[in-house]
Amino acid sequence: MLNSKQRAQLRAMANTYETIMQIGKSGVSEKSIKQIDDALNARELIKLRRLETAPETTRETAEFVAEKVGADVVQVIGSKFVLYRPSKEKIITLVK
Repeated sequence: MLNSKQRAQLRAMANTYETIMQIGKSGVSEKSIKQIDDALNARELIKLRRLETAPETTRETAEFVAEKVGADVVQVIGSKFVLYRPSKEKIITLVK
């Protein structure tokens, strides 16, 4: 669980990140969950986008994906959301 300072730090970092994946009209599939899991292992912090044709809201999509991959939802803004999950290598050092 992230505290407010950690969440603010991650939001600031994610500001410059590019969206790495889009969730479309078919929703979240097992294949996309695997890709998101792999991306979190490699990067720890990722930004995703929900297309207008997706069946759920952005918040619902973010929480569903986060639950499936064991990540924290850092931010949901418009159609974009940011997920964070620490990896074994600890790429990102969070403030206390």
